[in-house]
Amino acid sequence: MGKKRVFSSEYKVKLVLEVLKEERLIGEIAAEHNINPNQLARWRQEFLEKAPSLFDEPKTEKARQKAIKESEEEKEMLLKKVGQLTMERDFLQAVQAKQESKRGFL
Repeated sequence: MGKKRVFSSEYKVKLVLEVLKEERLIGEIAAEHNINPNQLARWRQEFLEKAPSLFDEPKTEKARQKAIKESEEEKEMLLKKVGQLTMERDFLQAVQAKQESKRGFL
């Protein structure tokens, strides 16, 4: 069994753009580059599906990173709150147990 070949995104784009020019058949381009025509067709389909997002409202990497950071900060704050509430509950349970044990001896 051969090793799985890994192609860079630049290489994939180069081939997909060549396919989109429609100067040659997809089978010819695939044969020239020793790639299965179905693989090249999948790359073309993926390229065409993702192309509209290039012109969407700017959801840049910075915006995505900011959202991730805010989510992580919120998660951290909630975990601290859970910890605080757990400690308060444990304290109150201990106080209640002491009160009940004192009442039992009176």
